Order: sequence, then structure tokens, then C-alpha cells
Amino acid sequence: MRVSVPNLPKSLLLNPLTKQVPVSKAIDSVSAFLAPGNVTLVTGAGVSVDSGIRAYRGRDGLYMNPNYKPIFYHELLDETEKGQSFRQRYWLRSYLGYPSVREALPNTTHYAIAALQHAGVIPRLITQNVDGLHHAALSMAHPSPVMVEKSLLELHGTLHRVRCKHGHLVDRTVFQDWLSSANPKWKDFADTGTELRTNPDGDVAIEHLGASYNDFVIPECPTCLQENRHNNVHKPDLVFFGESISEYVKNRSYLDIENSDRLLLIGTTLATYSAFRLLKHALALGKPVLMINVGPSRADVVEGVHKLDIASGDIMRDVVRNVLGHRGAIDSTVEKMLSSGIRRPPLTDDDGSAPRNADED
Repeated sequence: MRVSVPNLPKSLLLNPLTKQVPVSKAIDSVSAFLAPGNVTLVTGAGVSVDSGIRAYRGRDGLYMNPNYKPIFYHELLDETEKGQSFRQRYWLRSYLGYPSVREALPNTTHYAIAALQHAGVIPRLITQNVDGLHHAALSMAHPSPVMVEKSLLELHGTLHRVRCKHGHLVDRTVFQDWLSSANPKWKDFADTGTELRTNPDGDVAIEHLGASYNDFVIPECPTCLQENRHNNVHKPDLVFFGESISEYVKNRSYLDIENSDRLLLIGTTLATYSAFRLLKHALALGKPVLMINVGPSRADVVEGVHKLDIASGDIMRDVVRNVLGHRGAIDSTVEKMLSSGIRRPPLTDDDGSAPRNADED
């Protein structure tokens, strides 16, 4: 089966079509766009960069490296010996990398967006991110579970849950404990606090350690054992390359576009079709579209998209103050959100790519 990682056309990467805009102009443009309200927002990995999580694409993005080969859906669920090797590789790297995602903190953009959600300006948010940071930022407003369900859609799932091949769901922290119990040697290594370069999908490259994946134990699903069957095939509750999003998520994302008056895009190249088709849907319905993204995107050649090449962290707090005005100043939750959030982008270093072993190609 031939599956590839979606990416941007080389022509866009070599000859960007947009130029960076002044901060003041960007703040005014975004403020004017949001002021009427009823905006649906689509976010991508660029939003989480200031939380220390690397982007997939764009400048220095991991998927821009031709040597990087993620594990695909059919490989992870392959029940042959080769599939078991893929799972051992995936789960060891993910076991060591997940704590950095779990401990990541929302940044200033996450909280600015949460303030606009809380104020009703952005009643619907569709995120491609699997890190859960939008949920963390919005939790400051203590929303009801129903409100969160209606207002926040994870287009590609989440790293914070794990599902076995028979559908049994478990919290990722619990699954991490299972992995620790089954692999005391690797738990000891993790406990040393050795710093490893974390990739945006929550795994780490460990090939430089000379480590072998062959002795990593993937625990059996205890619920399957209670049902008198053996099963150690698990995957995080997210969409892998080569896997389709569910019909529910697809239909819900379309409805979120249809129920809005305009579409805002932040921190995404729209390289994946599941996100790009939302832009196409909005344009087909005649909705205004504004994009905030650093560097080239798939939307750069699409007519009807107003693109601002600027980091969201440079403008979003001021945008919220402009849009909410006095209403925001007297809302203690908004004020708290606008004084919260980190800005700690990851250091620029090696690409972190980990080519597969020859027998894994």
C-alpha cells in the first residue's frame, strides 16, 4: 500500500507568494474581521509552537524533511510480525515522548482564542492539533462539558486517549502506567530525565542511543482479556496517515463551517485535505476567509483568502482587547486569560529525523 505524507507544492516553498505584514496592520485587520462575531476558527500546529511543540510543516517543520518517515495506519495495525515491530518502534518512542506533550502549557495564542470563545465571538473551534492545549486554555472559564463538546472539535483526535483494535478506550496516563510496568528498564531510563528531542506527534528519536525496539513490551488490553481474547494492538485515539476521519467528525466539521458567518484560519498550512476542504466549503458558501500563518500555505493560491504572514503570538492578545473593548476589561475571566500563557518556542536544532531501518521500508 502506497501512502504519502501530505505536503506543500515545491513551487510555494521556493517562491512564497505572501510577505510579512506590520504588527499594527495585522492587529487592525484581524480585529475588524472578528468584530461581527459568529466566527468558526480552524487551527493547526503553528498555534502550539509557542508551547514548545514543533510544527509539522512550514519553516523547519519535521514533515519538510524527506528523510522523516512516520508510521502509517496500516503499518501500526498490521498483525504480522512486521506489524509488531512497527508497534514496538512506535510505542517506545511515544512512551518516552508523551510526557513532554502532557506537560506542555497553553501559550498566549491559546488563551487569546479561549477568551474569544468565552465571549462568544468564536462559538466553534476546529483544531487539527492533538495536544489538548485548546481544552486546557478554555478550562480557565470552567465551561460545562456540553459547552466544550459543542464548541471544540478535534479534527484529528487526541494523544490523550488510547484505543485498542476492538474499541476499548483508556486514558493515556493509565496506558503510560501499563507501559512502565511492562518495561521497567525503559521506565528507569525515563526517570533519569534524559532530554530527548520531541517530535510534534509526541514521539522522540532514540536511534542515536543505539537502542533496540525488539525487547519493548506492549501490554495486552485488560478488557479484551476479560472477554477471553488476547490483544496487544493499540493506537492513540487520533487519525494516522492513511486513516480517514470518522463520518461524524467530517459532517460535524462541515456543519461548523455552515453555521458560521466567516472563517478564520490560524497556524496551519492546510496541507491535509481534511482541513483544506473546510476552506473550500467556506468559500463555496460565500463566507469571508482570513488566514494567519507564518510562511507558505496551500491557501496562498486560492482566490478569496486574505492571508496575513505573521505569528499569532505577536498579535492575538491585542486583537482580543480591540474586539472586546470595555466588555473584556470588566470580565475577570477574559482579563485572567489575557495575562496567561507562555511563549517558549522550541530551539532550532537538528531535524530530529529518524530514518527507518532498511527492513522497514
